[in-house]
Amino acid sequence: MKLHLILTALFLSAITFAQEGRPYQLYTKQGKKTTYKKLLKVAGDTEVVLFGEHHDNSLIHWLELELAKDLSETKPLVLGAEMIEADNQKQLDQYLRGEIDQKAFDTLARLWPNHKTDYKPLVDFAKGKNYPFIAANVPRRFANRVYKGGFEALDGLTAEEKAWVAPLPIAYDATLPGYVKMFEMSGGHGGDNLPKAQAIKDATMAHFIAKNLKPGTVFIHYNGTYHSDNFEGIGWYLKKAKPGVKVITIAAVSQKDISKLEKENGNLADFILVVDEDMTKTY
Repeated sequence: MKLHLILTALFLSAITFAQEGRPYQLYTKQGKKTTYKKLLKVAGDTEVVLFGEHHDNSLIHWLELELAKDLSETKPLVLGAEMIEADNQKQLDQYLRGEIDQKAFDTLARLWPNHKTDYKPLVDFAKGKNYPFIAANVPRRFANRVYKGGFEALDGLTAEEKAWVAPLPIAYDATLPGYVKMFEMSGGHGGDNLPKAQAIKDATMAHFIAKNLKPGTVFIHYNGTYHSDNFEGIGWYLKKAKPGVKVITIAAVSQKDISKLEKENGNLADFILVVDEDMTKTY
């Protein structure tokens, strides 16, 4: 009942926005207004869509599902996400096949606290369409190892554990602006290992996307926007793994005024999703 009330509230909020004013606007990387129809067309002609999101934004989660539904009308899909870690793929597959229910899935897998409201609809969509859903992220405990001891801390992983991580050794460019910015914003806390912990996530997600590409399909990957902003992160590693792969990126930003793209939000991605900063948050 509680979940039903939450979803109803989010739906009514979206309806209110639709009646009183558009809650979002799409822009090209050059800052020109564009349309959902254009996004849908371009997404249908690519191989990978990196959908950068804000984890707590109800409008973005709604649009993620709508894009998947609409794309599925013309192309078979593979879905994947940062929000489920690679060592939980077995439990995810069991859920997709109907071998376990949601309660068991909650118990057996490490799901995010907002899974039921924000990511379960995506997983259930894949389940209903018999699409694969890839648990793409590195296990958090391995990212913590990198944060404490650098990439070398992964050398002692077992063969089974290494199957949940991008192939070692990990390629790494500390001069990429996103990693430089992360280091600077931390004030040096964590040293050089903080951006490396981010990189192991980016590399692993890219690895599992590349591993699960299927001819004639579109892989939609959902991740925090920082993991793919500025065509870095996941996209950088994906291009190294599959140099010829066709990728489009979507970056999410919030603005008080969505009628014009703020300068600092330009060039973040192929499509920049600007959401009204007053949009309902799910937590």
